[in-house]
Amino acid sequence: MNSLASKSLVSINDFSPDEIERILDMASRFEQSPPGKILDSKVIAALFFEPSTRTRLSFESAVNRLGGRIIGFAEAGTSSVSKGESLKDTVLTVSNYSDLIVMRHSIEGSARYASEISPVPVINAGDGSNQHPTQTLLDLYSIQKTQGTLDGLNIFMVGDLKYGRTVHSLLMALSNYNTTFNFISPTELRMPEEYKLFLEKKGIKYYEHDDFTEIISRADIVYMTRVQRERFSDPLEYEKVKNIYVLRKEMLANTKENLKILHPLPRVNEIDRDVDDSPKAYYFEQALNGVYVRQAIISSILDVL
Repeated sequence: MNSLASKSLVSINDFSPDEIERILDMASRFEQSPPGKILDSKVIAALFFEPSTRTRLSFESAVNRLGGRIIGFAEAGTSSVSKGESLKDTVLTVSNYSDLIVMRHSIEGSARYASEISPVPVINAGDGSNQHPTQTLLDLYSIQKTQGTLDGLNIFMVGDLKYGRTVHSLLMALSNYNTTFNFISPTELRMPEEYKLFLEKKGIKYYEHDDFTEIISRADIVYMTRVQRERFSDPLEYEKVKNIYVLRKEMLANTKENLKILHPLPRVNEIDRDVDDSPKAYYFEQALNGVYVRQAIISSILDVL
């Protein structure tokens, strides 16, 4: 029985650990052996109220490769939202035209609201600084694929831990395993207290640092993040922290053989271009993994296998 059929994915916690394992296993099968046009006759609506490149295009690639059809918009300005249409009216209207809605929005909680009013399932493609569960699933897939396990790893999260929805979702998911977290950020961008309290209640170890140059040798995964200009109301605050961490190739000299560098992309300056040709750089392969994982999520929710 497929427990994910017709189920919305708003938070990573909407999927149980067993359901997450099911998605990762299916993604691996899809990567090794493409399943063909299993979404034939299915229509997926992509409602991107906020700009996106990788997430939107990987969803489109996932659907197109499986024979489905994509409708929707890539920015709010090209939709009736620009005329003052409410989120409720947009979701209820578009649900008439589609079997599933993929939505990105700048307001936290918007995806949950959409899932509660929509007659078709909703996949959250990012809501403000809250959650980004499909990114989390492709991150888990990338970690499992490169490390051979999700258990017992030392995960470094670097940069914008306050507003970074990708690190928030990934933290929640990895708390199901025996993970050790190292949070590296300036004081202004520390991991929010609610997430640290969550880890403490689960007995998961975490450490906070201002720098990671001296401790990077302990890492299995270094998860770099962009300091997001769009999350700052004060441009001066952004300027103060935007280039605070830059990962350079020489910093990888004494790191573990199994170390992989992940990044949800886009990057600005936080990973130097000289890292790209290192065998420890994995961010472009990570982006490709998003296609297989999103194929698995959509296929499971639409129950086409």
